[in-house]
Amino acid sequence: MRRALIAVGLFAVVLTACETSPLGRRQLQFFPDDQVAEMGVASYQQLKEQQPVDDNPQINSYVSCVALAITEQLDPSDQQDWEVTVFEDESANAFALPGGKIGVHSGLLRVAETPSQLATVIGHEVAHVLAEHSNERLSTAYATNAGLQLIQVLAGERMGQQQEIMALLGLGAQVGIILPFSRTQESEADVLGLELMARAGFDPRESVTLWQNMGAAAGAGAPPEFLSTHPSHGTRIENLQAQIPKAMRYYEQAVAAGRRPKCQ
Repeated sequence: MRRALIAVGLFAVVLTACETSPLGRRQLQFFPDDQVAEMGVASYQQLKEQQPVDDNPQINSYVSCVALAITEQLDPSDQQDWEVTVFEDESANAFALPGGKIGVHSGLLRVAETPSQLATVIGHEVAHVLAEHSNERLSTAYATNAGLQLIQVLAGERMGQQQEIMALLGLGAQVGIILPFSRTQESEADVLGLELMARAGFDPRESVTLWQNMGAAAGAGAPPEFLSTHPSHGTRIENLQAQIPKAMRYYEQAVAAGRRPKCQ
């Protein structure tokens, strides 16, 4: 009887923790937004202390220009002062964290050859934050065997678990832990990110070129799709191509309204 009551209680908690993503998908979210944002800000600060930062003013101005154009298109409820940092790192990577933090690796600028291609990546990463994928991942961990350790970390008992928290927030590659977003979350961020970049006045057609560049850069080192939670470059390109007609309408509206970011 006791076990049955516990099971019913847990089921009730899960039901009350269900939210809906911007694309209508049901999500598990246990944590208050401000708590997830605090974790994002703390992780970002830790990265800034541990990794070299690129202080080239031209590079920083360019990346900030693209990021600002993206974040200006967010709904008023999502508006905040977004901080952008360029890290000296050869990998073609970027991330965005709850709490309004964006990081771009210098290596990405050799793969994302135009402002629209860079906007593809930044829009995608910001979309992860808008869709509250970090909260979803933290909540999923909370509901599994990792939940006990997670609770201890959130309660202040670090126990060497900071890297796991950072990975759950979306910083797996940065902290040396392979814990990518799920395929569902990645595809969701692709769709939302494409709309964001188009509304900002960046050409959504260049998203395809960006992922073609990513595929070429990865070369033979890219894992088969079934071994990764990320969609393969080919699948991602096909999905983006299917979304481009809709995104082009947003892009054309942006151009008509004079939104043509001059990021150089």
